[in-house]
Order: sequence, then C-alpha cells, then structure tokens
Amino acid sequence: MNINEGYLERGSIEYRRSNLALFAAGLATFAILYSVQPLFPVFTKEFHLSPAAVSLSLSISTIMLAVSLPVASFLSDRVGRKPFMGFSLILSSMCCLCAAFAPDFTSLMVIRAVQGVVLAGIPAVAMAYLSEETEAAGLRLALGLYISGNTVGGLFGRLAVSWITDLFSWRWGIISIALASLLASLYFWRSLPPSRHFKPRRVGLKPVLQLFAVQFRDATLVLLFVLAAILMGSFVTLYNYLGFRLIEAPFNLSQTLVGGIFILYLVGTFSSSWMGYMSSRIGLELALWINIALMLLGALITLSGHLVMVIIGVAVFTFGFFGSHSTASSWVGIRANAGKAQASSLYLLFYYGGSSIGGSAGGLFWSRYAWGGIVGMISCLILLGMAALLLLTAVLPKRAPARSESF
Repeated sequence: MNINEGYLERGSIEYRRSNLALFAAGLATFAILYSVQPLFPVFTKEFHLSPAAVSLSLSISTIMLAVSLPVASFLSDRVGRKPFMGFSLILSSMCCLCAAFAPDFTSLMVIRAVQGVVLAGIPAVAMAYLSEETEAAGLRLALGLYISGNTVGGLFGRLAVSWITDLFSWRWGIISIALASLLASLYFWRSLPPSRHFKPRRVGLKPVLQLFAVQFRDATLVLLFVLAAILMGSFVTLYNYLGFRLIEAPFNLSQTLVGGIFILYLVGTFSSSWMGYMSSRIGLELALWINIALMLLGALITLSGHLVMVIIGVAVFTFGFFGSHSTASSWVGIRANAGKAQASSLYLLFYYGGSSIGGSAGGLFWSRYAWGGIVGMISCLILLGMAALLLLTAVLPKRAPARSESF
C-alpha cells in the first residue's frame, strides 16, 4: 500500500491549489495583524502617547492571538479545518474595517484585541492542515510557501498603509487592508481543497488537554517552543522601533520611505521557502544554526550610522529570522506524532507570546538607550536562542523518524 495515497502530492494541481490558497490566507492574516506597525510614529502624534504605549496596538493583538491559539485548535477539531479558517479570515477582515473608524486609542485597542482572537483561526490550523493533507516529500516546501505568504502579507500591509497614510490618512490605509483581505478570503474559500484525512471530532476538553500535555513531555518540542518565543521577540522588537530611528536624524525619512524599508520582507519570502528546501539537504539543526547566526550578524550591522549599512543589516537579520522560523516550524510538524494541531498551536502560542512581550519591552530600551539598547536587547535574546539550540542539538537524544519524517 502506498503510504502517500490520498495525500496532496508535490507537483499536482491540488497541491498547487492548496499552497496558493494558504499563501493567500497567510497574506491576509499578516497584512491585518501588522498593518499598524509602521503607524507607531503617527499614533504617538495623533494620540499623544509614548512609543512603548502605541506599540501595544500590535502587542494586544499578538498576545490575544497567542492565548486564543489552543482554543482555536480545539474548535477546529470539531468544526473542520477549512470552514474554521474561512470563518476566521472573513471575521478578521471585518474587524480590520472597524479599526479604521476607532474614535480613540482605547477603542482601537479593544478592536485590535478582538481581531487577535479571530485571527488565531488561521495560524492555529494552517500548519495542521498541511501536515495532515500533504505527502511527506512536499511538506517542507508547502510549509515554506505558507510562511512566504506570511512575509508577503506583512510586507503588503506595511507598505500599503504607509503609502496611503502619506497620501490621505492612516484610517484610509487600514480600510485598504480590510478590503484586500476580504478578496483574499474569497479566493481561499474557492481554492483550498477539502480535508481528506481529517474528520470532525466531538472530543471532550480533557482528552484535548491531554494532547497538549503530551507535547510538553517531549523536550525537543519544548525547546523549539522556547526558541520560537526568543526569535520572534527579537524580530518584532527590531521592526517595531526601526521606524522611530529612521524618521529621526541623521536619516529623516518620510512615512512612505520608512514603510518602504519593509520591502526587505521579500528577503524573508525567499529565505523561508529556500530554507525549506535546503534543510532537507543540510539538516534541520545546521539550518537553524546558520540562520540564527545571521540574525545576530544583521542586528549588529544595524548599529552603523549609514543608511545603506542599516538596510543591509536589516536584510541579513530578516533572512535569518524567516529561515529560522521556516525550519523550526517544519521541525515541530515533523516531530509531533500525536496532536499535530496542538503542537502547532503551542509553537505559535510561544511565537506570538514572544512577539508581544519582546515588542513592548523593547520600548523601554528604546526610550532609555535608543537604538543601541534595542540591538543590545536583541543580541541577548539571540544568544539565549543559541543556548537553547545547543541544548537541542548536542544534548537531547534523537528519536526514530515517523512517517512525516521520512524525507
């Protein structure tokens, strides 16, 4: 019997359709989530708040997304993967539209918090869908392409908002993201193949909690969760406060040009898909070491006072981060035998939890030590990540491969 029978085979029409549909879902999710990030300097002026305070408009969404991931995973086991993701996409797009009409910062925070809850339906389920439906030979590439959609969405959201804010206002910028996300939602509904290896389950809360507990018994998974929090905390901190640095002397860039810096996300689009391919050749461990080292190097380069060097440093850092994320998330999907959805949601809980904590804590370092404080904080986090990776690769025993691991 063919162990890949019924799975989405690499090169097939349905394999391409699923990849493009989840690419669109990732694009919409991250465009909505990160559309406020380049607006932090605008918010400080309009709402008369500190950089650390306005960063909460992003952190509140990511922390609510993080804590909602296990619940979303539980509900998707009952409702089904595709219907649950589709509902989340449409509802989050409507929340984005409401955010554009928020009368004050408190109202914006409330809407962004709700938005974080409903957005959880995509990242909590997308990796589980791919792990369940895709043949082993195409899984790493499919995960890499999905993460590429995340990077393109993050890029599109930031660029569109920055450009439209300079032309009109930040509210029109948010409206544009909401409308684009609604279009992506419709494409998702039309294109994603239905699940073949999943049946809705009316399981009780206790068995689900047991599946979550199983993940914490695997030290490799726990270290991957911790690594996700550390690396994402570093990444969001750099991009949260990069705009504040670039609008000040000696750079004095406009809002549109600051938003243009996010074009460097395209480096991450390439990195996440390419490292999905390369990790199958050089191994997951070596791929992670290379990418984390690139993150540290890139962060240090941004200390330069020359704009070109800052851009190069951010590009190197971005390449390393998305390569790390693609590799680590693939490792989680491969490693988890029981409760893949729960393992994926825990990985992302730590991932977005690190984003929330790191992104807001960075404001304190920025206010006191400027960019040098940001780079110092990021460097310390990356060194902690290296320590976790050293423990993961050098100390823990390797486990025999399962079906999904037979690449």
